[in-house]
Amino acid sequence: MDRFHELRVFIAVADSGGLAKAAGTIHSSPPAVTRTIASLEERLGVRLFDRTTRSLRLTEPGMTFLENARRVLSDLEDAEQDIAGQSKIISGHLTITASLTFGRAMLQPIILDFLDANPRINISMLLFDRVVDLIDEGFDLAVRIANLPDSSLVSRHVGDVARLLIASPAYLAKRGVPKTPDELLLHTIIAQSALMPNREWRYSKAGKPARIELPARLEINDAHACIDAAERGKGITIALSYMVTEAIRDGRLVLVLPDFTPPSVPVNFIYAQRRMVMPKVRAFIDFAAPRLSKALSRETKQ
Repeated sequence: MDRFHELRVFIAVADSGGLAKAAGTIHSSPPAVTRTIASLEERLGVRLFDRTTRSLRLTEPGMTFLENARRVLSDLEDAEQDIAGQSKIISGHLTITASLTFGRAMLQPIILDFLDANPRINISMLLFDRVVDLIDEGFDLAVRIANLPDSSLVSRHVGDVARLLIASPAYLAKRGVPKTPDELLLHTIIAQSALMPNREWRYSKAGKPARIELPARLEINDAHACIDAAERGKGITIALSYMVTEAIRDGRLVLVLPDFTPPSVPVNFIYAQRRMVMPKVRAFIDFAAPRLSKALSRETKQ
């Protein structure tokens, strides 16, 4: 049996969590998938899946083998595309992850344009408001909005976003415009959990980092909900610049304490360190990076 086919079947079963679902994904039949997995386990001498009547889960050896199988097939795809590189046609399946808000607002339009320009590429974009492990979860590429720690991952800086305090004109007309960070203690604060950990606002004072703990009247873990509450005149909140550009431009929101805005946060593409970058990853980054840089440049010019 073709060992590469075995690996593709194994990965399909692991990803789908079931033999029948995997069969549909790879256009095979459940009995054929079952035979392939049984043959693979027999040849390897280990059980790759724990099976019950209702579920199928990877064993510990299965999880290790899955990581190796993905790498082998990825290397095969690299080799095939490298030898056929003269055609300049990029193909394959690309998996990308980003945060919910950034993915919707900034990344999706670029992905749609990339698909139009590359008809043999398929993309899965998965949006999470958590840090994704690219290696363990099988992603080719991620967008991170953060100062990156040292790691084995490769990064490409594409721009920056600012962390802004914002409120509606109506709220500020009613409650007054704070002139210093300490005056925020007299205002209604809508805290955004991810950007205001421990209800602290971190800002810049005379070029040096500073922080102040604010008594949040309302705390929400969703940026859009915080922004909506601010637009309704319910208080002052924090947001990343790309989230509120339109609202500021339209006058629905205004900046609060702009002279104390902290340093911008970098935006990076990150991907796994490899012997050579997969053509599909390289093609997407080369296409997306200048477009994203241009978009972020517009968003940070308030």
